[in-house]
Amino acid sequence: MILIILALVLGFGLAAVTYFLLERGGRAMLAPLLARGVAWSILLLLLLNAAFPQPPSERRPIVLLDASLSMQAPGGHWAQARDSALRVGEVRLFGDERPGDDSLPDRGASRLIPALSAAAVSDRPVFVMTDGVLDDGTTLPPDLRDRASTLLFPRDSVPDYAVTRAEGPVRVTAGDSLMLDIAVRALAGAPGGTFRLTVRTGDRDLASRSVQLSAGGAAEFRLGVPSRGLPPGPHVLAVHLASGDREPRTDTRLLLVTVAATPGIVLVASPGDWDARTLFRTLMDVAQLPVRGYVELGQGRYRDMRDLRPAAEATVARAAAGADLLVLKGSAGTFLRSARARGIWRWLPGSPDAGLIAGDWYVSTMPGTPVSSAFLGLPVDSFAPATAIVPLTVPAEGWVAMQAQDRRRGPARPVVVGRQEARRREVTVAVQGLWRWAFRGGQSEQAYRNWVAATTSWLLAAPDSASGVARLARAVVQQGRPLIFEWTGSGDPADVPVGWTASGATRTDTLHFDASGHAAVWLPPGEYSWRLAAGGVGSAAVEAYSDEFLPRGPTIGSQLARSGVPAARSSARDWGWLFGIALLALALEWWWRRRLGLR
Repeated sequence: MILIILALVLGFGLAAVTYFLLERGGRAMLAPLLARGVAWSILLLLLLNAAFPQPPSERRPIVLLDASLSMQAPGGHWAQARDSALRVGEVRLFGDERPGDDSLPDRGASRLIPALSAAAVSDRPVFVMTDGVLDDGTTLPPDLRDRASTLLFPRDSVPDYAVTRAEGPVRVTAGDSLMLDIAVRALAGAPGGTFRLTVRTGDRDLASRSVQLSAGGAAEFRLGVPSRGLPPGPHVLAVHLASGDREPRTDTRLLLVTVAATPGIVLVASPGDWDARTLFRTLMDVAQLPVRGYVELGQGRYRDMRDLRPAAEATVARAAAGADLLVLKGSAGTFLRSARARGIWRWLPGSPDAGLIAGDWYVSTMPGTPVSSAFLGLPVDSFAPATAIVPLTVPAEGWVAMQAQDRRRGPARPVVVGRQEARRREVTVAVQGLWRWAFRGGQSEQAYRNWVAATTSWLLAAPDSASGVARLARAVVQQGRPLIFEWTGSGDPADVPVGWTASGATRTDTLHFDASGHAAVWLPPGEYSWRLAAGGVGSAAVEAYSDEFLPRGPTIGSQLARSGVPAARSSARDWGWLFGIALLALALEWWWRRRLGLR
């Protein structure tokens, strides 16, 4: 108000000085003086950009409406919540990071914090309308929670039977059994009973079993599914529970399994010492791919390390040639010539004439390598010493993961090195006796397992020549969740066209990679095959299932906003009609001056 009075005093004061003192006009100058006073007062207000308080009643509220899938599950009240939100104010949907503003509750998550943080900085009242089942409800900051009024539309309790977990390896060797870990639950007061669970691909049943559930209980079990008769390639397996409840979308879970003629990880040892046996058992425990091991017990005579059955040399060579990760122990390096693996793990020590240097070699780890995280917080230099090493030269552009000193004296020698050459990654181990770490148990066993897992992950993370410039991080996602592609090509990420085929229909999309090299694609439930324009093919599936459909208790409650709405101010420059009045006043002054014969 002070600025308005000041602008009026200055505007009309300057106009009066101009007409009564400078031009010395009489009462005839009153009309142009008033016009000039109005124009100059408005121009001063616009120059100062004066702001004026706006009553809260004039500010339309922001309504954050939960658009997660739980709102349209059985017992949900989406229509009631949507209609209420439209009556209250401007509706903004929340749930996940999906772009766009779809008006359907199809979000695969219920995250409120990002949307509420953006709305809280406005000068408008904020309302939240949800069923109360929020993923971040327990971590909602108090100041954000107090900023909004929350109105709940809780789901009605509807009994449900659900397959809450179905997990298994992503790849299986032809002829091997696929072991699935399955969990089934009775929810929201569902009564007990016996149900049939089947595993099928397409219209073919692969395995089945009966599941006994108590009222409100759960069952967890492992089910073996034979891969016999499945041709090589990707297969979508559906784990289905015949429950007959009101929510069929929670009765089926999908897995995508690739049946390969050769295993994913192949270990060939010659000879088969303690290091080879310990490494094979650890790989079986920590690797998610099928593992095969072969040991040479005589010239050209191999046996399977799982059951010591004889294995033909041609079988070993075929497995080594098709492996994703090839582990060669001792003098088994002859299989390297025909290998197409993207990861090679070589263990040099073997026969006594391999240049071994015996001693008590205490190992220490080096920071800043791809496997350094495996040893965080572990006293590696106090573990049992290795028994021998082989002199090793660090390759150009390679990195050293471990060094060793004989009896903790003398120079430190590199014993584990790695490098990446083109599209292949290699790790070389030139130390004997690391099996002692796993044998002793405790922290040393933990370090050994961590190191094997980290090394395996790094070697298998090398770009696959069949995947092109990007690969799918996870082949099966829940409904409402995105399929994420990771950039694996050289250079900075660039947009890549991708084609999707499902049920005979084809659609084209474009992968837009962010600064971290990830691109997200949201698709409706179904089974898909994809092909990148830049090379690379694969399969994917989006489940009808979502964790959002499971009955859960609310994580927030109804409340009125406890913190006041920030005072809103309206700027003079936001009022377009002021510019119009100023122009009209100047035009009137000019017209009146012309009538008086003035310029």
